[in-house]
Amino acid sequence: MNQIEALKDVLQFYADAGVNIALDDAPHDRLAAPPPKIRPPLPEQQIGQQAAQQAAPIADTKRPATVSQDENAQAARQLAASATSLDELLVLLSAYEGCTLRKTAKNTVFEDGNRTAKIMLIGEAPGRDEDIQGKPFVGRSGQLLDKILTAVGLDRTSVYIANILPWRPPGNRTPTPSEMELCKPFITRQIELIQPELLVFLGASAAKNLLDTTDGILKLRGKWRSYSAADIPVLPTLHPAYLLRQPAQKRLVWRDFLSLKSKFDALS
Repeated sequence: MNQIEALKDVLQFYADAGVNIALDDAPHDRLAAPPPKIRPPLPEQQIGQQAAQQAAPIADTKRPATVSQDENAQAARQLAASATSLDELLVLLSAYEGCTLRKTAKNTVFEDGNRTAKIMLIGEAPGRDEDIQGKPFVGRSGQLLDKILTAVGLDRTSVYIANILPWRPPGNRTPTPSEMELCKPFITRQIELIQPELLVFLGASAAKNLLDTTDGILKLRGKWRSYSAADIPVLPTLHPAYLLRQPAQKRLVWRDFLSLKSKFDALS
């Protein structure tokens, strides 16, 4: 069979199969992926506009967080200032949802002692026992505080006790600056409503935040200062929990509370 006869046989095979039209002289692979489309370059002005449009949403997502924190802090100040009594402040504080510590705490730890006392003691934050019972200084540090008060002729009927934070941080962790900022208006208003004649700040958190200072508690303790928001004499001292870890420092606190008793007797 020569080449011409072979081609005739192939054409006859195609004809029998129903192929009767030749679409192109060159073969095509119909299963191959199409070539990528090449977009023409954008003019320089359009490139700048497109980049600006893509960057805008990124800037917008970062803005609300700062605004939200500022608004939350302002709302806390306004809410606390609106309280006209301790009972009203407690109701407002218990319903306040601006601080996330409230969601993890069992109770709002607001106060203990005598609301008409001349001495107000302010601690740092509730611990596990305080969170369960809803009162400040009822655990081991509270028992030590009771002994210190008794040693200078005082007790819980002659003082008023609160914390700078009304809710326990999870795991007794250190409160964040944001949490301190949101809770500060409430303890500030609590001081205004109690109107004590003497203040005692127990521990670094209470002393540094309410005195607006960066000095450490060992530098602050034992020295009478003025609580500028209400012009009240204030004595910073070590927290009882610190004394449980460092018993040798009890002598410093003993001196501080002797100074407190002396000033209290002078008022009487």
